[in-house]
Amino acid sequence: MLSIADAIAALGNTILVKIGEFGEFIRFMCQTFAGVLHPRSWLRRDRLGRQLFFVGTTSVPVLALTGGFIGMILAFEGYRQFQSIGQESRLGGVINLSVVKNIGPVLTAVMLAGRVGCSLTAELGSMKVTEQLDAMRAMGSDPIRVLVVPRFLACTIMIPFLMIVSIVCGVLGGWLITTRFYDADPNLYIRFSQEFVGWYDLMNGLVKTIFYGMGIGLISCWKGFSCRPGAEGVGEATTNSFVTCFITIIIMTLVLAKLLNDIDFLREGGVKSVFT
Repeated sequence: MLSIADAIAALGNTILVKIGEFGEFIRFMCQTFAGVLHPRSWLRRDRLGRQLFFVGTTSVPVLALTGGFIGMILAFEGYRQFQSIGQESRLGGVINLSVVKNIGPVLTAVMLAGRVGCSLTAELGSMKVTEQLDAMRAMGSDPIRVLVVPRFLACTIMIPFLMIVSIVCGVLGGWLITTRFYDADPNLYIRFSQEFVGWYDLMNGLVKTIFYGMGIGLISCWKGFSCRPGAEGVGEATTNSFVTCFITIIIMTLVLAKLLNDIDFLREGGVKSVFT
């Protein structure tokens, strides 16, 4: 049975290990950002172009399907409540605002972390286990510039476009159920949607997705580079990659929601109203 001193020592050792891993991740992140400044290493069709296709084009069907069903679900769940107070036509504004500002970006990020992030971790982890990364270094090639930077940029560049696909399908799904299934007035639905959703709400979602894409790209590649040897290590790294990405997405959502809402408050004249 462990004594109190042994338990404290084990806890301290765990904390030190986690701090060391975080320091290594920061160094990995800095090396990735530095690699972006050397486009000759990654600006090739067989590197960046292939990753853009994998991250973006192949993810469109699942995001379109998921976004459409989310919009339908919101319409089904909210229509009766709005109808009970005679405001069913305003449901479009609520659905579209929710999809544009929060549900669309977060849904896109989670799907990207699950579909793309895990694949990147497994691919790079397998390369490390089979010593391909060491072989690249022995030949004078930098694996971060050649392998990580194209994947990082692909996640960052393509996720805003994927979010737009998810949003459009979510809006169409909500419109279809509200106006065709429940026979709400389509003109009022569109009018209230325009009143509720503005350009800043769309920019709000786009800014969030850029941070999500950067986080997913960095974490997924880092977990692949730092996985333990063997097939078990690759599987564990893949699982940890998704869990870490998901937690990071939630934390980013909280921080960015507070920050962007404060900016919107100031943009609408909040400072003036406070001091008058």
